[in-house]
Amino acid sequence: MVMSQQSLPISGHTIHKIISSAGYTVRKAKMVLTSNDPEYEQKIQEIVNTLMNLKPDEKFFSVDEFGPFAVKRQGGRSLVKRGETKTVPQHQESKGVLIVTAGLELSENQVTHFYSEKKNTDEMLKLLEILLVKYSDQSCLYLSWDAASWHMSKKLYKRVEEINSPKHRASHRVPLVKLAPLPSCAQFLNVIESVFSGMAKAIIHNSDYQSADECMMAIDRYFEERNQHFRANPKRAGGKIWGKELVPATFHHTNNCKNPHYGWPLR
Repeated sequence: MVMSQQSLPISGHTIHKIISSAGYTVRKAKMVLTSNDPEYEQKIQEIVNTLMNLKPDEKFFSVDEFGPFAVKRQGGRSLVKRGETKTVPQHQESKGVLIVTAGLELSENQVTHFYSEKKNTDEMLKLLEILLVKYSDQSCLYLSWDAASWHMSKKLYKRVEEINSPKHRASHRVPLVKLAPLPSCAQFLNVIESVFSGMAKAIIHNSDYQSADECMMAIDRYFEERNQHFRANPKRAGGKIWGKELVPATFHHTNNCKNPHYGWPLR
């Protein structure tokens, strides 16, 4: 209309060709993952420095929970004949609810996990005690997690302080424990999310477990086979684990370890 008013009539099709020839196209804006933590860069740099200078007798754990999710028939991709459609009932009776609490040790690529009824500080303390026993021969354990309230409670910090006291370490012979929290609103940086996404894609999506116990057996087997693979083939957490993870399970501030397509639709 404007061109016509200037005595330069032109069609919409011609305008489209001009814009396209200039190298422009219509695209949707991409959502960029960000954090509102004012100490974002500082916390990221501290974690990166720790990983770069990690000693052989030190272990760094990426910690988080998977779930809660309902044990029921799940949708997913599968082979079907042409013309056939696989369906999953929208409303189903749950066969149980599971929460997997786990820690991924980055230098040896080993997962330590157990099942929780709730997400709270007590479960984090339970994981801490398990790691202290399992890695009692180490000098220092680093624990990294997101900014969930139960990951940064006074009760947890008090227990870490007790463990690190000279008297407790001398009598119990446990490693020093250091916390390396992720920036707030930065769950996408938690490396274990990549492993959880791989597990969900491999054994939970497109599944139909008959009980919570059957589902737990599958999860236990998945982690045991995964751990065994990396014990036989030592490799730091990085690259695609089992070929199932959406992104390399490696720490980097541009890495989104959480599967954006699956997220937590299993509730």
